[in-house]
Amino acid sequence: MPFGPDEIQWGLACGIGPDGHWHGWFDVRIRAGALRRLGLHPDQPTAGATGTSPPGWWHAAAERNARDR
Repeated sequence: MPFGPDEIQWGLACGIGPDGHWHGWFDVRIRAGALRRLGLHPDQPTAGATGTSPPGWWHAAAERNARDR
């Protein structure tokens, strides 16, 4: 792993969402100096979706394929 034990922190939170189902959230934090060693820096913008979402049938097919495995 490229990070030392004092350079990375993670956490998990669980709870019932607004739809009544259980959900889990991960939180990962890495020190800026550790990112710089990998050629990254903390001032870079975060990743985000730049296009439109795939059509509904695509999501349904992906869920069916994941269940069938």
